[in-house]
Amino acid sequence: MENHVLHDWMDSVEPFLDPLADVARSFTDLTGVPVDLPTTLFLRAQLAGLERPGRTSANGSCHLLQAADGWAAVNLARPDDLAAVPALLALLGSPDEPEGLRTAVRRVTAVEAVEGARLLGIAAAVPGSAQGARPAVHAERFGERRTRAMAEIRIVDFSALWAGPLCARLLGLAGARVLKVESATRPDGARSGAPAFYRWLHDGHDNLVVDFALGALDEIVAEADVVIEASRPRALRRLGLRAEEFLAARPGRVWVGITGYGRENDRIAFGDDASVAGGLTGYDPNGDPVFLGDALADPVTGVFAAQAAARSLAEGGGELLCVSMAACAATLADPRTGVQPPC
Repeated sequence: MENHVLHDWMDSVEPFLDPLADVARSFTDLTGVPVDLPTTLFLRAQLAGLERPGRTSANGSCHLLQAADGWAAVNLARPDDLAAVPALLALLGSPDEPEGLRTAVRRVTAVEAVEGARLLGIAAAVPGSAQGARPAVHAERFGERRTRAMAEIRIVDFSALWAGPLCARLLGLAGARVLKVESATRPDGARSGAPAFYRWLHDGHDNLVVDFALGALDEIVAEADVVIEASRPRALRRLGLRAEEFLAARPGRVWVGITGYGRENDRIAFGDDASVAGGLTGYDPNGDPVFLGDALADPVTGVFAAQAAARSLAEGGGELLCVSMAACAATLADPRTGVQPPC
């Protein structure tokens, strides 16, 4: 994919980009680091040679399915999700029918389809269902303020895939030192994608592989100023990490928690279904939804999270930053209009 094709992908999302461009400019004002939005949003698609999406996402895992009363996005992103499809068919009332998920979803409401998927741990969303639900970033203070130069900031990044690592990359470009911590038993899924994209996200970062089951994560973050994570809060608490305690232990710290729908919600999400939940979709000539870009909620969230962290650090930190992927997508989406992609 050449650069002119990359910018063609940009054309499809241009009507939505003003809020993201504002956030990117704010990050640049805070750090001096420019954010190249075409590269940020579409480098993965470029390196992987992905095609523009329709009702199947660019990476092929998420599907917009017509329900009895609308549409539902179901993301079969992991092998376990594919294995759970027969159980989902049974939940939707089609236990013995071979025609597949698309036909089964047509017989139920969009909410019923999404709730059935969620019961099985499959990421799914009704288009626009997250609009107005919460701010993109919610900040809570648990520690005292202390300002420090970005070059003195040490970041421990427990996140994987795209949004969290992009946040860490941008802060690293601003001068912070980044340590990526990876599970020995569950390595970052982004490693299975385009190697050049993984290198781009983590260029210049230190890497530590640990067995999370053995604990000692509190020792890893002992000298950190910023933690970035994209886990369910209860999962980290079981491992001995609590955001509130981390922030209270030393002035100026920041904790960036990236979730699909908020820290109080255990619902999982990936970039494509979170985009749909936020209403960040296009429309075909019939007015039916289609995917825009490549898992847009991921890079959008990464930019929002980096700006929020840079803002908090500039003001002295002490904050837990709750960053919702679906809410970040909703901030870009205009519920009154859609984008009709070029034919």
